Amino acid sequence: MKDQDDGSRILKAVLIGDGRVGKTSMRRNYLGDDFIEGHIATIGVDLATKRILFEKEIVKFIIWDLAGQPTFEKVRGHYYRGCNGIILVYSVIDRDSFQNASKWLVEAYRNMGVLPPTVIVGNKIDLRDAVPSSQRVTTEEGQKFKEYFEAKLNIPAYFIETSAKTGENIQTTFTELLRMMKQADTEEPGHFVR
Repeated sequence: MKDQDDGSRILKAVLIGDGRVGKTSMRRNYLGDDFIEGHIATIGVDLATKRILFEKEIVKFIIWDLAGQPTFEKVRGHYYRGCNGIILVYSVIDRDSFQNASKWLVEAYRNMGVLPPTVIVGNKIDLRDAVPSSQRVTTEEGQKFKEYFEAKLNIPAYFIETSAKTGENIQTTFTELLRMMKQADTEEPGHFVR
């Protein structure tokens, strides 16, 4: 899709996952904003736009940050439509958020049909050693989930672990999604290069 004002390509993505997994902090870090200690819940939906030079092309990158609380499910439905990519976030120190990851993909599928390129993110790696091992989600578990999801739905997917607090792998997460979205936008379906 092209922006009518300046002709730049528009790519839209949704950030999804349970509340308190760090979606907003990831988005803030990507946009160059400071980390805020403590949890401030997103109410409904938050929107961010970033105009960037990506692979020699100006891209208007729109990021819908969807509230993770179940009460906002009906509101979220409208924001999936027209998106070229998904960032699904869980917390590596909250096993429930990881177990709910498949529910988020079901919600996305219900609202979008065939899913676009997806980055699966295990966030809060800076806190992994601070919780009992029974609460932690391992890197291997995240990778296996990505492989299962990719094979089952035949969707281009990428797995990465991040820390929104330290910034580790945040830029890589969004850059990889942009690369996948741009490639999917220009390639024939079924010809995605991993």
